[in-house]
Amino acid sequence: MENGRPPDPADWAVMDVVNYFRTAGFEEQATAFQEQEIDGKSLLLMTRNDVLTGLQLKLGPALKIYEYHVKPLQTKHLKNSSS
Repeated sequence: MENGRPPDPADWAVMDVVNYFRTAGFEEQATAFQEQEIDGKSLLLMTRNDVLTGLQLKLGPALKIYEYHVKPLQTKHLKNSSS
């Protein structure tokens, strides 16, 4: 467990995703992930467009969430699952 979450994002429940974004400083935006029932598997499947338009977030935070959180989590997960 890392910070109360399973280490692999694919194993995260919806609340793990919500708590991840709250911890990262996106308190307001975290509720969008909860409302849309985004769990770890869903998070790893999200495209840039999903984050920018599907969650109905303001553009600035949505860009930061995708570039600095979703994309790195996807990259790390792919790297770990291919090794």
